[in-house]
Parts: sequence; C-alpha cells; structure tokens
Amino acid sequence: MIPIKDRDGIAQMRESCAIAATVLYRLKALVQPGISTFDLDQAGRELMASFGARSADFGYQIGSRRFPAYTCLSVNEEVVHGIGSIKRILHDGDIISLDVTVEANGYIGDTAITVPVGSISPDVARLVQTTREALQIGIQQAQVGNRIGDISNAVQTYVEARGFGVVRDLVGHGVGRSMHEEPQIPNFGRRGVGEKIKAGMTLAIEPMVNLGTYRVKTLADGWTVVTADGLPSAHFEHTVLTTDKGPEILTIPRPSAPPASAPPSAISISQTTTKPV
Repeated sequence: MIPIKDRDGIAQMRESCAIAATVLYRLKALVQPGISTFDLDQAGRELMASFGARSADFGYQIGSRRFPAYTCLSVNEEVVHGIGSIKRILHDGDIISLDVTVEANGYIGDTAITVPVGSISPDVARLVQTTREALQIGIQQAQVGNRIGDISNAVQTYVEARGFGVVRDLVGHGVGRSMHEEPQIPNFGRRGVGEKIKAGMTLAIEPMVNLGTYRVKTLADGWTVVTADGLPSAHFEHTVLTTDKGPEILTIPRPSAPPASAPPSAISISQTTTKPV
C-alpha cells in the first residue's frame, strides 16, 4: 500500500526535504578540481548536523552490509551509491552525482544532482542536460489520476529519443518515514500501468541515464553501481508531493541559503523488479 501523508506528515516532509536540498546545493558549491570525494562526504555530514538532521545513508543495511558514507558521491561511470574516498580526486572534465538523503523528525528528504567539474565534453554535457530535463518531464506526469507508468514512460521516451540509455536495474520510489516506500517508480515502462496516483503521495522521482548502454553492474564493495561499458552516467532526483493542483517539488533549498546560482532543476511544476535507489 502506498502511504498517504496527512497535514502533519506533509509539514514534516517539507522540513526534511528543505534540509536535504540545502545540504545538496551547499555541497554543489564545493565541487572543483582537486577536492576528494571523502572531503565532500565529510562536508555533507557536517552540514546535516548543522541543521539537526542525520544521514539516512550512513549505516543503511542490506543483509550484512552497512553503507559506510554519509552521502552517495558517484563520479563519471559510477551510476549511484559511490562511496567517498580520499583517493578519489576530482579532475577537470569529470562529472559527479551528489545524492543526499537526510532524516529529520522522523521523515526523509531525498534529492540528487549531477555536477560538471570544470569543463566537460559536449556529449557529456548533453547527457547531463537530458537527464535534468527528463526529471522535469517525469514530474509533470505525477498528476492525481495518472498512473506510475505514465511517469516511467515519459522519462524513457524522452531519454531514448536522444540516444541515451535508461537504467533498468534501479528505480525511484516512495519516500516518507522510510527511505524506500511503495511504489517503485521505474524510468522505463508503458503508459497506463501501475498504481494510480492519489493526492498526498510523496515520490522520489530519479532518472538515471547512461551515455552508452543501459546495463550496469555492482563493484566488489557491494554498493557502487557502474555502467557496464565504463561510459559516464548522470542522475537527478526530486522528492515530489502529489496534490489536486498538480505535483509540488519539496526538495527546494531554503531561501536563506541558496547556492551561488539557481539550481537548474529546482523549478516549480505548474498544474499543467528492480531495486530502489
């Protein structure tokens, strides 16, 4: 069953999502050649603590494995779940996906963005832009009365028309008191299938798009997912509230602490068996 948030739950989700988004865009401002992903991860830990929140990633358990980092930092061919390392130094021409998931007052905020490091190639820039736009297009389908498959199909159609691969082994998901709630939200599929969207759902919509093949594999650390062909991947994510007036993005930075420039995917949308990430 897909949880429906009441007024109090929505208020708490607004708070947790605002914290997640503010942490994300402060981390974005730190991305530059020469910084390590470990330093970025530690900055994320400190930022979360400054808002009275905790990382929902750190210690997240699957079987006997616990995630060892506070954020997911995925560079180039890493799709998701990259682990910050002092040995992983960012260089001009890289891209890095920053994925921040916080828990505050019992509710989760979840958001991600892919950031260029210095100057990137035209092909990679087009990958990043397409993934960002696919997120916006998917959100537009999160209308009360639509079905989850409408989101999935909109993302897939947009991405594949531009020659990129949509990851199939990982999906978006509901989010609330838990990081992963129902429903699963694939980035591929058919219109008119899946659960019907109702007001009060909070959904983490997150296209993961590869420059080459859609196929992925998991590294020996048991967490880091990479593209099968070693080509770059991009990832954007917002937590969205479904309302009778249309989808509302919750993961927007607090006005008192925006990044230096407006985040490209932090926009208002008008009325108009796979694993969750």
